[in-house]
Amino acid sequence: MIAIIDYGAGNLQSVEKALRHIGCACQVASTPAQLALCEAAVLPGVGAFGEAMAGLSSRMLDTAVREFIGQGRPLLGICLGLQVLFESSEESPGVKGLSVLPGKVLRLPAEGQKVPHIGWNSLALERSGWLLQGLEAEPYVYFVHSYYLQAQGDVVTASASYGAHIHAAVERGNLAACQFHPEKSGRTGLRILKNFVQRVKEARA
Repeated sequence: MIAIIDYGAGNLQSVEKALRHIGCACQVASTPAQLALCEAAVLPGVGAFGEAMAGLSSRMLDTAVREFIGQGRPLLGICLGLQVLFESSEESPGVKGLSVLPGKVLRLPAEGQKVPHIGWNSLALERSGWLLQGLEAEPYVYFVHSYYLQAQGDVVTASASYGAHIHAAVERGNLAACQFHPEKSGRTGLRILKNFVQRVKEARA
């Protein structure tokens, strides 16, 4: 069973629909107890960084998510769910992220392009990993965001360009995350979700 973590900032229905479309058993989890019963989890999210962290904290899901990741159970962060895995964001000065990965989230530059960045953009695949395995060269995926990740360390698996060098996907062990929305990215996105489900099966074995 895969948990879709509900902390008041997630686009849950589209993620749940996409997972069920590929035959995956999933359920919404809004408490640490519900999350603990699942073997893997998706951390989605739309909205502001500070509000997301407040939602996680108020439901005691911040600690639960850290423990879940620390136990080595597979977790996929999507959009804002990627950003909160890191240390901080310019969107919410003074608010600490989950800090399970090193890096910061910065405002996209407004010079020469519209912000937020909404629409299809290609990925540059930077290193091999399980989440993006089997994708074609420079696959197109769907973005909706005003802030972008600059990660530290050897965790970046794909990047994109939109007025800045965006770290668009990261991976470490059974933890992976992407700034774009796989549930809105057509066949490419479904392949990414299938890769996640395959990782869950391998972790179970």
